Amino acid sequence: MTEQLRLMAVHAHPDDESSKGAATMAKYVSEGVDVMVVTCTGGERGSVLNPKLQGDPYIEANIHEVRRKEMDEAREILGVSQHWLGFVDSGLPEGDPLPPLPEGCFALEDVDKAAGALVREIRSFRPQVVTTYDENGGYPHPDHIMTHKITMVAFDGAADAEKYPEAEFGPVWQPLKLYYNQGFNRPRTEALHEALLARGLESPYGDWLKRWDEFGGKARNLTTHVPCADFFETRDKALIAHATQIDPDGGWFRVPMEIQKEVWPTEEYELSKALVPTSLPEEDLFAGIRDNA
Repeated sequence: MTEQLRLMAVHAHPDDESSKGAATMAKYVSEGVDVMVVTCTGGERGSVLNPKLQGDPYIEANIHEVRRKEMDEAREILGVSQHWLGFVDSGLPEGDPLPPLPEGCFALEDVDKAAGALVREIRSFRPQVVTTYDENGGYPHPDHIMTHKITMVAFDGAADAEKYPEAEFGPVWQPLKLYYNQGFNRPRTEALHEALLARGLESPYGDWLKRWDEFGGKARNLTTHVPCADFFETRDKALIAHATQIDPDGGWFRVPMEIQKEVWPTEEYELSKALVPTSLPEEDLFAGIRDNA
């Protein structure tokens, strides 16, 4: 292997990198892979979800600054580099009918123009592999869907000197593989749910599985299972670092670690684009790349 392997994970908000693919990233960092997280927005409109911190006047008045500091801590825990694209959080609209999105927010940006900011990062970092969300955003938050859109454009656009001139965006680069994060998938959820019940333990997933049926979401093609159980503790530490978003006593942490590692020791991805020969299913995001790096 003559060339440094590089992985870029594109996320919508601070904390997304720690709840989606964090153990995978920590695993690759331990193997010497250069990993960069690109965070599209600052999470300015995110609510304080940790009940222990709700009502704190400083946090509520300085949520943007607080979330940046949380991101700093999570980045250090995971061992990754990280860059902000600088777009403004769109918030999660609620109500029927839904209210309009706020002016100037990320989800209302021109897709091709916004993708240019990511093209710069791709051309500068030169990743062979990029991860992001599927067309539904993983869940229908407007910033997650927009993150999908700009990543799809930037994956191809980073190699297009006509659309994104080198003089403005830097020398062209073509990533070789693009994946969707699919860590919250039904097979994993069912496996953990059944394992807890079989051991006489309460499962936090019963209502989730009922809602899965109600939502009628299509089954995803889980092409890639990355073994990373040794880094589940690192993942959880990074997630807890986002203190405004995560209650350390909440549902995220109700499945005992030993059960997680025994029953489902991987994180899942869906291969969206590959410019190298692939053989599915995979256990490595760099499958087909390592031998030629």
